[in-house]
Amino acid sequence: MLQETALRAAALAGSAAPIVVSNDEHRFLVAEQMREIRIDPAVHILEPVGRSTAPAVAAAALALGPSARDDILLVLPSDHVIGEADLFAAAFGRAARLAERGHLVTFGIVPTSPATGYGYIRRGSTHEGVDHAFKVAEFIEKPNSSRATEFVASGEHYWNSGMFVFRADVFLSELRAFRPDIVSAVERALEAGERDLDFLRLDSHAFERCPADSIDYAVMERTQSASMVVADFRWSDIGSWSALWEIGESDADGNVLRGDVHADQSADCYLRSESRLLATIGVRDLIVVETSDAVLVAHKDKAQDVKQMVERLKTTRRSEHHSHRRVFRPWGYFESIDAGESFQVKRLMLKIGAKISLQRHQHRAEHWVVVAGRAKVTRDTEEILLGPNQSTYIPVGTMHRLENVGKGDLFVIEVQSGDYLGEDDIERFADEYKRV
Repeated sequence: MLQETALRAAALAGSAAPIVVSNDEHRFLVAEQMREIRIDPAVHILEPVGRSTAPAVAAAALALGPSARDDILLVLPSDHVIGEADLFAAAFGRAARLAERGHLVTFGIVPTSPATGYGYIRRGSTHEGVDHAFKVAEFIEKPNSSRATEFVASGEHYWNSGMFVFRADVFLSELRAFRPDIVSAVERALEAGERDLDFLRLDSHAFERCPADSIDYAVMERTQSASMVVADFRWSDIGSWSALWEIGESDADGNVLRGDVHADQSADCYLRSESRLLATIGVRDLIVVETSDAVLVAHKDKAQDVKQMVERLKTTRRSEHHSHRRVFRPWGYFESIDAGESFQVKRLMLKIGAKISLQRHQHRAEHWVVVAGRAKVTRDTEEILLGPNQSTYIPVGTMHRLENVGKGDLFVIEVQSGDYLGEDDIERFADEYKRV
């Protein structure tokens, strides 16, 4: 969905390279996603902590610099599914015309059902010269079922999409008027921030002290310049697994199947497998998601309760909510295959031309086996070349480095052994990616 969002923006006439805002922990995953679709962000801003959308977009607007403050920003969450690219482009064109006049514009989605999971917008008077464009009369919080039914019947209410179009300077001016504390905190975080490769890292101390608030609460519900354009394209804010079932292509029994799945006497289910066979017999209305590190089974009506389960995992000190089997790094990724007392087995993937840092460990030794590609290995002052089915041993305390010198991705099985196997047992001497 992140890639589709970036490609959707890139397809708009006159669009510039995107500004990406993500959490610092997601930087390599996001960078790899952008690399795969050959999109180079103008800047990738890293948040040390989440502070909702108002500070994030303020950072993007301020990062443009004074000379570009009158540029029009299209603000897109990364997890929306949108159909009919031509209708989306047309709606953006209408919104951009309003933004040029100084309006802060959101997309009002034509509701297809009395959904209670979305906020609503009540339209006001029309805008002259722009079709299907209105002033915002009212923003309404997520309603109960009866009110949502009334909203849909009225023809004057729309789902609040959470997508925005406005001039950077207008947004900053309104945010400064209503929440000067947010603007000041973000300015300090940018001033004390630092460039790190292709990333702009916000200062953690300053940004952690920034209040958390959404664009809706901080600006849109207070400004006199809030407007909306009617969006008649298919849209879904993927807030739950059941939403993926709703938009997915289903079989004759209403099942949406992803991966290696066999459904027998099953109906209206979302079944997803990422690493092995998933089979169901005689079930209905279930969400079943299999990954290499966890399996979720839930009734579709309870899909929103996944957040509560994650909170429970946190309180019981489980690691699954923050640590996945596949961990992305700037050079590629590693996957945990097996682990036990005093040993760990990983599968490493290095991109073409990539290399890990020149490093050593004080508590573990490593054995590398090349399974695909061609590797150059540094061990203290020695350099050796390895191909498939060749291996080498890195004793404790040996300075070492692994580099992909082949014409394709390099895959290596790494066996670690020692009294401590944590990722923090790394002493770096040189690093292409400027990590400490």
